[in-house]
This record gives sequence, C-alpha cells and structure tokens, in this order.
Amino acid sequence: MTGARVLLRPVGRAARAREEGSAVVDFVLVSVLLLVLFLGVLQVVLAVHVRAVVIDSAAEGARLAGRVDRTPTDGVARTRTLIDAAVSERFAQDVTAREVRRDGLRVVEVTVRFPLPVVGLLGPSGVVVVDGHALKEEE
Repeated sequence: MTGARVLLRPVGRAARAREEGSAVVDFVLVSVLLLVLFLGVLQVVLAVHVRAVVIDSAAEGARLAGRVDRTPTDGVARTRTLIDAAVSERFAQDVTAREVRRDGLRVVEVTVRFPLPVVGLLGPSGVVVVDGHALKEEE
C-alpha cells in the first residue's frame, strides 16, 4: 500500500490525558437525566395516589349519607375526615353533597374538587373533580 496512510490511535500518555475526566462528565449527564425521569414518575405516582384516596373517600361519604338516619352534611363531614387522615386537609377544602334522582332512584352524590398535587414548581396545575355516588335508603 504505497501512499496509503494508516490511522492509528495514539497510545500512551497523550491518549489518556485527552480522556481524563470524561467519566465524571458522563456520570453527571446521565445522573441529571435519571433524576428528571425519577421526578416525573414521582409526580404521576403522587397524583394517582391522591386521586384514588379522594375517590374512595367521596364514595364512602356518599354511602354514609345514603343511610336512612343520615344527611348529605354527614357525608361531607365523613369525606373530609377521611381525606384529612389519608393525605392532607388541603385536598378536602371543597366538598359538597346533594341528593339527586337518577333513573327514578334517589342517589346521594358527593363531589370533591381539589388541586392537582405537584412536586416542586414544575408540573401541571389545575383542579381535579371527583364524585362518589350511593343509593339513598328508603324508610
């Protein structure tokens, strides 16, 4: 091979000197990406957990308010107590209950409006609205 150049990687101190510190940079870049991914997953898990707790609390409040000897006000109080015990009082600020008719049946409907839980300042903001329903018992 006349005239052809063979490119070889330099070996020795010069090659090691150019790559010195690259592992630290790689570690930092990958760590930042993993941290952002972890915080995103944590945000979703927290929002789903709080939503599930509030839905269950609203349903339990509706079941209590649906009893013969109870009123919708009792359902609101029960819903607030359950939400406060499970997550936080700030998610139980806007709880309402009312009796409605659905397909000719008396139904108690408990509605909870709460802010979307956000980790830090990043993430979506807004209000989540959930309902719990139960049949009203007849005397």
